[in-house]
Amino acid sequence: MRSILILHGPNLNLLGTREPGVYGSQTMRDIDDMCKTLGGELGVEVRSAQSNSEGVLIDLLQEADGRDAGVVFNPGGYTHTSVALRDAVAAISIPVIEVHLSNPQAREEFRRRSLIAPVCRGSIAGLGPLSYTLALRALVEIA
Repeated sequence: MRSILILHGPNLNLLGTREPGVYGSQTMRDIDDMCKTLGGELGVEVRSAQSNSEGVLIDLLQEADGRDAGVVFNPGGYTHTSVALRDAVAAISIPVIEVHLSNPQAREEFRRRSLIAPVCRGSIAGLGPLSYTLALRALVEIA
């Protein structure tokens, strides 16, 4: 069975309590469970991981290459700052879809530039947890 990695970046482990007006009330576990259920319906295994560490996220992306069919990736605050994560996404051969719960374009100016998006297959943002499930559906189609 093909597998897809759901990869959460920094501070996403605090979902449900962290700025619920911006990020909603669902927890990271809620999102993972929703994606795993959908994965079962779509015939793919869904794995998930989270780290607050840039280096660990790079390791997880590199490990996914060749093992997973694709990655749904929310790089969190690293979206706007991490050349290293951008390079890691560019270096792997599987498709990556960048996701965000909120709409970065509707937020502070510094959040409007993604270093990650140009090397991803696509980006989905601003739709809350639906951003993740739409990305998962897309990866099943393209991977």
